[in-house]
Amino acid sequence: MIKVDNVVKTFGGFRAVDGASLDIKKGTITGLIGPNGAGKTTLFNVIAGVLSPTSGTVTMLGDDITGLPPHALFHKGLLRTFQIAHEFGSMTCRENLMMVPGNQSGENLWNTWFGRKRIADEERALRAKADEVLEFLTIDHLAEQKASQISGGQKKLLELGRTMMVDAKIVFLDEVGAGVNRTLLNTIGDAIIKLNKERGYTFVVIEHDMDFIGRLCDPVICMAEGKVLAKGTLAEIKANEQVIEAYLGTGLKNKDKVGA
Repeated sequence: MIKVDNVVKTFGGFRAVDGASLDIKKGTITGLIGPNGAGKTTLFNVIAGVLSPTSGTVTMLGDDITGLPPHALFHKGLLRTFQIAHEFGSMTCRENLMMVPGNQSGENLWNTWFGRKRIADEERALRAKADEVLEFLTIDHLAEQKASQISGGQKKLLELGRTMMVDAKIVFLDEVGAGVNRTLLNTIGDAIIKLNKERGYTFVVIEHDMDFIGRLCDPVICMAEGKVLAKGTLAEIKANEQVIEAYLGTGLKNKDKVGA
């Protein structure tokens, strides 16, 4: 589904991503791990159009998407979430979801005067879909709650819900577990697995929690110093000498500590 070919991203003289190449297969939940500063989030931002690469290419289903802005990728079904949730705090959880789909009739001034029935019909359909999404994510009890008043983990679920309001094909999740308690993290994991198995979503997950990665992800890709070091199962990654050196610099004797 996604092919990254020799991508470089520099900031001044610093190479945050240094010739990274990888493939993401359709229907997988791929984990992306690596030490802090490995270039994981920068690579996410390049793929998702937040940053333009210095060189290299990104393709999606065979089409060159290199440098396309996020709104163009959104319409192609490529979405990403952020380590810090980007909710609209003054709006309810339901309203946060209802505003996601683009080209709504209510956005057109002419329709506000002469297309009120169309707007009302669309809003009823969006409300029903938002309620379905909230129920799927087990946070339907928060439908009328202001998004600013829910917990960090619930905000991560709400961000995942946004991807369900459109025809998402691949979703990039950046540290979905950051600041989330174990119970909610399990709920998020359940939702990701269900979306993958039942609705065919492809996911790429940056995460430092190796238990979470081990439960969800196959394959796992490890980055360090802007490069892709290895790809395989989590067990294979943990046994890889290059990966161990990248995390610890101490060789195979401490291999069980990788990802700790």
